[in-house]
Amino acid sequence: MTESNDVTIRVVSSMDDIPAADWDRLANPSSDPTENYDYNPFISHAFYDALEKSGSADRRSGWLGQHLLMEHQIDGASQITGLLPCYLKNHSQGEYVFDHGWADAFERAGGSYYPKLQATSPFTPATGRRLLVGNDENSAKRRLLLAGGLQQVCEQLEVSSAHVTFLPENEWDVLGEAGYLQRTDQQFHWLNNGYESFDQFLDVLSSRKRKNIRKERATALKDNGVTIEHLTGSDLTEEIWDVFYRFYMDTGSRKWGQPYLTREFYSRIGETMADNILLIMAKRDGRYIAGAINFIGSHTLFGRHWGCVEDHACLHFEVCYYQAIDFAIANKLSRVEAGAQGGHKLARGYMPQITRSAHYITHPDFRRAVSDYLEQERKAVQRENEAIARHGPFKKENT
Repeated sequence: MTESNDVTIRVVSSMDDIPAADWDRLANPSSDPTENYDYNPFISHAFYDALEKSGSADRRSGWLGQHLLMEHQIDGASQITGLLPCYLKNHSQGEYVFDHGWADAFERAGGSYYPKLQATSPFTPATGRRLLVGNDENSAKRRLLLAGGLQQVCEQLEVSSAHVTFLPENEWDVLGEAGYLQRTDQQFHWLNNGYESFDQFLDVLSSRKRKNIRKERATALKDNGVTIEHLTGSDLTEEIWDVFYRFYMDTGSRKWGQPYLTREFYSRIGETMADNILLIMAKRDGRYIAGAINFIGSHTLFGRHWGCVEDHACLHFEVCYYQAIDFAIANKLSRVEAGAQGGHKLARGYMPQITRSAHYITHPDFRRAVSDYLEQERKAVQRENEAIARHGPFKKENT
């Protein structure tokens, strides 16, 4: 296969403009353990397509598709060789990497921060590949081309900035070399050190933490009269989605006022991604009272959001954290990513991890100001991670 040096990068606004087979060939190529190319459900064509077609991430909701599509001439024919999912946005909602302060400062100085470009998986604070270029000998070169392409689009559209969020470290490095500003933040993940059971995991914790977790699990289930069901695949009926959507709407309306995802989104992922979804549902007195949605990667269980219609002590910990650990152990998954925020996860075995984003800012003075701020922020995040890790729940010999 001969790939020419002639490259075209163009912008498309709809998932309909990109064949699903080409998208998934570049986003989730065959797993190669040496390259750590594991399957990530949040960068699949089905996930983005469901967001767009359901009205969750579209023009009306302030997420106008501006996906970069790269093509090369290969053996005399044009072929899609790279993708960068991207959106033109007039707000900063649903991103989980907060730049509201940047927007306020830029606009107080007389600039227009919005619209901006956002390259991410909408509403999903989970690390995943953003420069989708497959996995072959040309991948590194293609990443650099996409990085430069996003800068050019940013300049051509005359927008203030472009933001690539929750990207892996190797892509973060590529964008840094291409002139993007680098930012870090923190999440809490559970790491599977080859545990054969939940009890074996508990054995590596300090006595006090181990007793507390056992007490919380007993409270959540036995004391509250709650049972747990794991639903996936054909279990995910429309009736189940109706129930879960009630949970989602309850949590969303309390946390951020207007939930991001539409009811149709769940129907669509239920049709196209059911085998990669795990609903952990809590039942009491014959009816579902709470639930959490998780997405299953080849090595990672990604916890997303939860909701309930009854409040019970410790139920959130059981449904969102302990059941996820149980599932990961049983299915030999290497980690559980439990989403954004949550220092309370530390006591439950979830340890601090660095997350990364990269930012291209067009205005030189504003760029310098943000660069200075990010240099200090990165140092602070690193210090905080190290300090928190020293107070983890594990026995000293296991740290």
